[in-house]
Amino acid sequence: MENTPNELVSVTLDMLIKLAKPAASLKLFRSRVRAPQSGGYVSRTKGRGMEFDEVRMYQAGDDIRSIDWRVTARTGKTHTKLFREERERPVFISVDYRASMQFATRGVFKSVQAAKLAGLLAWVAERHGDRIGGQIFTDTSCRELKPQNGKQAVLHFFNALVKTEAKQTPINLEQIIARLNHHVKPGSLVYIISDFRGINHTIENYLAKLARHCDVIMILVYDPLESHLPAKGRYRFTDTKTDIVVDTSDKQQIMSYQEKFSQHCSYLQTLTKKLNIRLLLCASNDKPVEVLR
Repeated sequence: MENTPNELVSVTLDMLIKLAKPAASLKLFRSRVRAPQSGGYVSRTKGRGMEFDEVRMYQAGDDIRSIDWRVTARTGKTHTKLFREERERPVFISVDYRASMQFATRGVFKSVQAAKLAGLLAWVAERHGDRIGGQIFTDTSCRELKPQNGKQAVLHFFNALVKTEAKQTPINLEQIIARLNHHVKPGSLVYIISDFRGINHTIENYLAKLARHCDVIMILVYDPLESHLPAKGRYRFTDTKTDIVVDTSDKQQIMSYQEKFSQHCSYLQTLTKKLNIRLLLCASNDKPVEVLR
């Protein structure tokens, strides 16, 4: 799907609605329920449900209606299908629109990429019959949307992605992740889409608390320039108010710059592994549907 010039730097409702078609090829993350009392997506026990899980050797007591005749014929041994029961669960998508996300040298702005990822996830959740809610935050505002069912919930979320609240009260990442713990119900599937600038030990504790009761997936959005500076030369950058010139002929400066991004990624990888959280990386010039697939 091609972007119009405006859609390279800003989020439009039309852009998000058009994501319904590519989202049809995606599935949401699934795992064992952490809080079964709240109606998680997949039950701990396997039985006759909506979602196929695996095929194994037939065992005494198995329902003969579940025999996989194709595998049985191919192997000469009786096999049975196992299913996972599906139950509705809330899907909560947190999207970072802070100033550091209003940037790109290739592809689209990081904020636009984050919105596209969120849009795809919302459409997939709607197709699965899940409740969709979310959080959209800037440097001065944070808005939560209670998870609800249906296309109306998706459009409500999309409108919030297009039209952010115009508040002027500074808010930091610590406060934002703390709010997640307050608004997200146990058993939810939680996506946090951000560049994670400002993550610290306090935020680690909030994430650990969240991950104890929910399935959490963190998606790091970055611009290729953040990982590697271009070839030798002098490059001008601007935020329309301030200009800076970067001289990439300074090898020490380049190594220091690239090491900071590498350390940021390593930190997130170590943290997510420790907390049993999934981490995905998405560059501003990646195809979001491919990253989620």
